[in-house]
Amino acid sequence: MKNLASMMKQAQEMQSKMAEMQEKLANVEVTGQSAAGMCTVVLNGKGEAQKINIDPSLIDPNETEVLEDLLLAAFNDAKNKVEAEMKEKMSALTGGLPLPEGFKLPF
Repeated sequence: MKNLASMMKQAQEMQSKMAEMQEKLANVEVTGQSAAGMCTVVLNGKGEAQKINIDPSLIDPNETEVLEDLLLAAFNDAKNKVEAEMKEKMSALTGGLPLPEGFKLPF
């Protein structure tokens, strides 16, 4: 029974650390970019968009598809950086214990 109690205590500690990590991730800002930084998207650690900056020289009403592609590229760049940051923090939290494929924490 001592092992079960110990496991429960560890699970509660991990849950507490995960909640703390989620709070910290919400305050992280990651910038993705395209067009050599002329189009940027800033996401928080939860993957929520915070800011979008577009260089005025990219705004051409006749080429909206180009701007749409640049925005998508910048967003995807930022999202990949958020996922890398989260993976790094989760690795530190789990002590390097590999999680099963597709198992995403904290959300």
